[in-house]
Amino acid sequence: MSEHLAVGLMSGTSLDGVSAALVRLAADPPDPPEARLVAFHQEPYAAAERGAIVDTIARGGAKELALLHVALGERFAGATLSLLAGAKVSPRDLSFIASHGQTVWHEPGKATLQLGDPAVLAERLGVRVVSDFRGRDVAAGGQGAPLVPLADVMLFGHPERGRLLLNLGGMANVTWVPRRGETGGALAFDTGPGVAVIDAVTRRIDPDAPYDRDGEHARHGRVSPKALAALVTDPYFELPPPKSTGRERFGIAFADRVIELAGAGNDAVATATALTVESVARALERWTPAAPGDELVISGGGARNPALVEQLAARVQPRPLRSFDQLFFDGEAKEAVAFAFLGLLTLLGKPGNLPGATGARGPRILGHVTPA
Repeated sequence: MSEHLAVGLMSGTSLDGVSAALVRLAADPPDPPEARLVAFHQEPYAAAERGAIVDTIARGGAKELALLHVALGERFAGATLSLLAGAKVSPRDLSFIASHGQTVWHEPGKATLQLGDPAVLAERLGVRVVSDFRGRDVAAGGQGAPLVPLADVMLFGHPERGRLLLNLGGMANVTWVPRRGETGGALAFDTGPGVAVIDAVTRRIDPDAPYDRDGEHARHGRVSPKALAALVTDPYFELPPPKSTGRERFGIAFADRVIELAGAGNDAVATATALTVESVARALERWTPAAPGDELVISGGGARNPALVEQLAARVQPRPLRSFDQLFFDGEAKEAVAFAFLGLLTLLGKPGNLPGATGARGPRILGHVTPA
């Protein structure tokens, strides 16, 4: 069976850096399909770099956005070259690159914008690039997110029973998979903040810390019940799926509100952590058809935060909580692998969205292809 060797690139709303995955995919996918991670490479954004992206998102004009588009294209190209060098693979061996890009604006159902010029990637590596995955779903009346759920259903569902797959990235999104390969009955949506608010609060109280490493700030703080009760009243949490969100809603301004309500210091980080736990748990209870015994599989940056994981495990009992790493591969690579899979679907002329997750009028072939 012939195979594609591809690279999936992801930079999420957490703004923690670039994730690059080298993936083997069957050229004519079996049913259900498979994706094998060959190598994985991460390059964190420097504090100054992250700050420049945030400033451009908040205050940039056309010139600043255009320059960032090219700069991120170069950044993604550099990460890809580092990945390939580490794996001792030549760009000539690649079939394609699938680049999600860096989201700089996401207004559900109206507009979504990811930067990272695919022309730069194609020029630097001499490989065709699939990009701009979200726009077509939005044009078809969808939210443009979440898109990983189709990969969740096809690649990571349980072969015999239901499974919940929770990604704790900048935003938290969950996919309910009745059984691997079955799109009927599958459900997916963003539950709300994952680590974006926790990270933003942490940076406010400790400018040298990019995130709450090992959950230490949360462990040394106390949750403010009053603040938490006020924060969970945000209207987003009451919206039924399909729904998606981003830093426009749960970003710096929201983090400042957490600090205002919970007080500066570790108490604010502890309260932000509790908000993620509570919003995820309530969403699972209210919106998913999962049985109490169906396992919850977690991935993303938040899965590396012991304080967050411990609180979540206690909150969702008796549901078992398992790490994506235990079942498949490094969970940090999951979304990059998922977009490599979506890129293959685009090249095969197959739909890449799950209308039940995004609210689109129907299945759509996603993305644009930039020739080598």
